[in-house]
Amino acid sequence: MDFTHLVDSQRRYFQTGSTRLLAFRQEQLAKLQSGIEACEEELFAALHADLHKSPAEAYTSEIGVVLSEITHAIKHLPKWMKPDGRRLPVFAKPGKGWTVREPRGVVLIIGPWNFPVQLLLAPLVGAIAAGNCACLKMPEHAPRTSAAIAKLIRGIFPPEYVCVVEGERDAAEALTRLKFDHIFFTGSAPVGMAVMKAAADNLTPVTLELGGKCPCVVCDDAKPEVAARRIVWGKFINAGQACVAPDFLLVDRRITERLLQEMIKAVRRFYGEDPKQSGDYARIIDKRHFDRLVSFLRDGTPALGGEYDAAKLYIAPTILTGVSPSAPIMQEEIFGPILPVIEYTGLNEALAFLKTFPSPLALYLFTNKKEIQEQVVAGTQSGSVCINDTVLQIAAKRLPFGGVGASGFGSYHGKSGFDCFSHERAILKRPEVFDPAGRYPPVDTPMKDLRRIYRFLIRE
Repeated sequence: MDFTHLVDSQRRYFQTGSTRLLAFRQEQLAKLQSGIEACEEELFAALHADLHKSPAEAYTSEIGVVLSEITHAIKHLPKWMKPDGRRLPVFAKPGKGWTVREPRGVVLIIGPWNFPVQLLLAPLVGAIAAGNCACLKMPEHAPRTSAAIAKLIRGIFPPEYVCVVEGERDAAEALTRLKFDHIFFTGSAPVGMAVMKAAADNLTPVTLELGGKCPCVVCDDAKPEVAARRIVWGKFINAGQACVAPDFLLVDRRITERLLQEMIKAVRRFYGEDPKQSGDYARIIDKRHFDRLVSFLRDGTPALGGEYDAAKLYIAPTILTGVSPSAPIMQEEIFGPILPVIEYTGLNEALAFLKTFPSPLALYLFTNKKEIQEQVVAGTQSGSVCINDTVLQIAAKRLPFGGVGASGFGSYHGKSGFDCFSHERAILKRPEVFDPAGRYPPVDTPMKDLRRIYRFLIRE
């Protein structure tokens, strides 16, 4: 596959300078907003076909998120684009210094299948706001949604400005070998590594939004009924197929039984006695992923759930107890509706256990004690921390969203998305009227005096 012509046409369009204008950027964002609103029902149908998402879940976790990002960007873009004045040292005076945020150029955005609308179009909002041209690689495992998004984008933008590429893994591999000015990838760590290796050949900067085993620590002072509702909600959105879903529970054994009972109540309240019949419960994306998840059911004893139906790609919301830290389910990101529960005695034991895992995209903590909150934050590393709730941190547009270490690097959402797809260019300007001879060779100032003068000149 050769997509060189797409990149070349976008580079020619970018070089016209049209995408740099504030009015142009706002106009394109408004077009995207109108287009999404116009095809909302089609997106609902596609998300239901691919993942069995209800309209409510599709809107709150996908479409509404993107529309909110667009509204925020249009409103704040004039401020984001303003030059940022910087103080200069004495040696640069009289002079002025400032930075400007400039578009990177032609960017590639590779989206995943689990939240195909949000995780493809939210980065696009940042790319457009920053003044770039963009190429979107559609997620191949969500075919109906990919087709709907492709139709949406092609109906709004000319391909020399925003283009879409459909296809399998080989299409993504062909794209990453091309010379883009930035690559934004959301997906698994192994594929992220491959993207980064391909990008290195062209010195293309990358943003990697990966995942990991996001832990949820529940201390003995947490309110079981509140913690249970919020954990169940965050875990079983999209049948657990979310990079920020709580991957496992680490619970103070003094509260385990009460928490389990409240979580069972919450699951039944949300999805009924038979979640298979619930219109609010999603399905697993494909057979390969389904089989992998079913194998994890052997790694513990279900306190709830454990049922599955291969024909429907259905796995019930499942809470597993008696899970060994060495079990297969604890060795990789679950990415499904199975929640292992591991007990701990004492916070130091919990912190020591967390340090055995690579840095996750999110860490969740349920406690009302400030000293414990500070201890956990200081004693762990993660892309984000959410205290006494789950998942909500990704919906706060003024908070950057991204990983650290094995969970990726770079961030977006709100201004962070604008910054992600921008280059911060430094500018220094001086007049010609003041040009002391002492700065030029030959230098005959004694070193003792030179040190003193230099320290004075570099102070700010």
